[in-house]
Amino acid sequence: MGLPTLEFSDSFVDSPDFRERLKCHEIELDRTNTFIKELIKDGHQLICALKNLSAAVQKFSQSLQEFQFECIGDAETDDEVNIAQSFKEFSQLLNTMEEERRRLIQNADDVLITPLERFRKEQIGAAKEGKKKFDKEAEKYYSSLEKHLNLSSRKKESALQETDAQIDKERQLFHDASLEYVFKIQEVQEKKKFEFVEPLLAFLQGLFTFYHEGYELAHEFEPYKQQLQFNLQNTRNNFLSTKQEVEKLMNRVRSADQDQKPPGQWTMESYLYVQEKRPLGCAWTRHYCTYEKGSNTFSMCNTEAKPTNGVMSNPTETFRLKSCIRRKTDSIDKRFCFDIEVVERHGIITLQALSESNRRLWLEAMDGKEPVSPEANFLRSSSSACLNEAGFNFVRKCIQLVEVRGLNTMGLYRVGGINSKVQKLMTTVFSPKAASDMDLDPDTWDNKTITSGLKNYLRLVFCVDGVLIYLVCFLSESDDQNYRVCAVHTLVHKLPDKNKEMLEILIEHLLNVSTHSESNMMTVSNLGVIFGPTLMRSQEETVAAMMNIKFQNIVVEILIENFEKASESKDNAQHTPVRNDTFILYLYMSILTTVQKFWVYEHIGKSFLILIHRDAKAIYSCEAEHSNELSFPQGAHFSNVYPSVEPGWLQATFEGKTGLVPENYVVFL
Repeated sequence: MGLPTLEFSDSFVDSPDFRERLKCHEIELDRTNTFIKELIKDGHQLICALKNLSAAVQKFSQSLQEFQFECIGDAETDDEVNIAQSFKEFSQLLNTMEEERRRLIQNADDVLITPLERFRKEQIGAAKEGKKKFDKEAEKYYSSLEKHLNLSSRKKESALQETDAQIDKERQLFHDASLEYVFKIQEVQEKKKFEFVEPLLAFLQGLFTFYHEGYELAHEFEPYKQQLQFNLQNTRNNFLSTKQEVEKLMNRVRSADQDQKPPGQWTMESYLYVQEKRPLGCAWTRHYCTYEKGSNTFSMCNTEAKPTNGVMSNPTETFRLKSCIRRKTDSIDKRFCFDIEVVERHGIITLQALSESNRRLWLEAMDGKEPVSPEANFLRSSSSACLNEAGFNFVRKCIQLVEVRGLNTMGLYRVGGINSKVQKLMTTVFSPKAASDMDLDPDTWDNKTITSGLKNYLRLVFCVDGVLIYLVCFLSESDDQNYRVCAVHTLVHKLPDKNKEMLEILIEHLLNVSTHSESNMMTVSNLGVIFGPTLMRSQEETVAAMMNIKFQNIVVEILIENFEKASESKDNAQHTPVRNDTFILYLYMSILTTVQKFWVYEHIGKSFLILIHRDAKAIYSCEAEHSNELSFPQGAHFSNVYPSVEPGWLQATFEGKTGLVPENYVVFL
C-alpha cells in the first residue's frame, strides 16, 4: 500500500490523523536517505573493484604482449606464426575493452555518485530542515496558545485584543511552516522518482555501452577466432603426427647401440678423457671433443674447468690433426686409448674413449689404423622397389582398387593395416618372380592393407636427403601464398618425366579423396599430415628432422589444392632464378628420385626465390599515387609480371619502368 495523501487543508487542522500521515512520509524519507547512503557506499566499492579489475586485466594484457613464443626448429609454419601472434591479438583486444571500461570508471563519479549525493543533501536535507522549522513553530504556537487560553477574561479589552493579534500571528507562522513542510515532503517524494533513478539509469547505460563494445569486438574478432581455431587444429594434427614419429625414433635410439655415431654436424663427437702430465704423475680430465673431417679440425672443451677470480676462461682448444694411432693395451694401464698428433702442439696427445666401439668410431673418423667397422644405423635399408614398370603398376592398381571400393570410408589412409598382411602384399608384388603387371585380388587384400602397402612403397622410394631445410626457409620467409604455389609448381614441372608422372598420379588421387572429406574426414590438411612424412621422409632420422614434418605437410597441401591449376598452366609457366643457388629448390622437388647427390648441398647457399614471369594486359587505366606504382592506359601490355609481396598487387614492367600494378586491373596473356 502506498503513502497516504497529505492535503494542505490538513495543515490548518493539524489533526492526529494528519500527524500520523506526516509521520509515514518522514519514515519513508529516512529510509530513502539511508538507502542512498548505502548505495553511494556500494557505488564507491563497485568503482574501486572496477579499477582493480581494470588494473588486473591490464597487467594480464601486458603479460600476453610481452610473452614470445619459441618453436622448435629454425623456421615456423603459417599456423605457428599465427598462434605465436595470437597473444598480441588477445592483448590488443583486452586493451580496447579496458579503454571503454576506463571511460566508464572516469564518468562513474559524475554520473552516479555526485547526483545521488546532491539529491540526498539538497532534497532530503531540505525536507529535514523543513521538519525542524515545522516542529519549532508548532511548539512555539501551541505553547503560546496555551498561555493565551489561560488569560483571565477580566483583563482589559485592549490587552486581550493585543494577545489575540499575537496568537494570530504565531498561528499564521505555524500554518506557513506546516504548509511549506507538506509541500517539501511531497516535492521530494515526487522528485525521487526521477532525480534518484536518473543517475542509476545513466550508470547502467554506461555499463551497457561497455558491454555493447564487447559485443562489437567479439563480432569483429569472430573471423580471426575461426582462423586461429583452424591454425590450432592444424597444429594439433601436426603434433600428433610428429609425436608418433619422434616416439618411434626415441624407441629406436633406446634399443640401438649407444656407441653408434649419431647424425650431426660433426664427423665425430663424444666425451673423451685427455691425459695431462703432472709433476707427480698424470691426470685424466674429461673433455667434450669434436672432429670435422673436411677441415681436419679437432676441438676439445674442458668440461671440468673452473672459473679463475670469478671469470670463466675459454676452455675450448682447436687443432689441425696430423695423425691418429690406436694405443696398444700393453703400453698403458688404461683401456680404450689412442694417440693423436696435431700441428699446433709438439708430442703426443693421449685420449681415452668411453668404450671399445667408441674408440673404433674415432679411429674410423680420423683415418686411424684401427680397422673400420662403421655402424650407420640411420641409413635406410636397401630396397628393390623403385620407379620402374612394376612400381607404376602397383601404384595404379592400389589407387584403382581404393577408388572402385569407394572413397567414403572413414579415416581412409589414416587407419593402418595389419603389418603381417602389408608385408605379405609387398613381398608378393615385388618378388623377382612376380609379373610387372600383376593384378591385386580384391578378395585377398582389404582397403587398409592396400593403403598401407601404397604408403610403404612411397616411403621406400622417396627420400629428401637433407634438402628439406632449404624448403623450410622458402615456406617460412615468403608470406605470399600465390608466390609459394607458383614456385612449387614451377619446380614440379622441372622434374624428370617419370618422377612427375608418379607425382601426378598420386596427387590426382589424393585430390579425389579430399572431395569426399565430409564422409571420410580426409581433408587436404589431414592428407598433408599423412603423406608429408611419407613422401618427404628425411634420410637423417633426428628430432630436428621430425620437427620439419609440418613443412612437409604444407608442400603436400599446396600440391593437392592447386593440382588442376598446375595441370592447366604447366605448358605456360616460365621461371627465372634470382640467384644461381636457387637451384637448391629444384633439387628438393626432385624428391621422387630415389637417391640425390648429397655433395651438391655443401656447395649451395640458402636461397629459395623463383619468380613466375608472365605477360599481361591492362583492362582499365590507372594513375599512380606513389612512386613505386605504375601509371598506364587501358590496353597497356606488361612484361615480367609476377606476384608482389604486397597483397592485391603485381610487380610488372611497362615501357622500361618496373613497379606495382593492381592485380584486378590486368589479365594474363
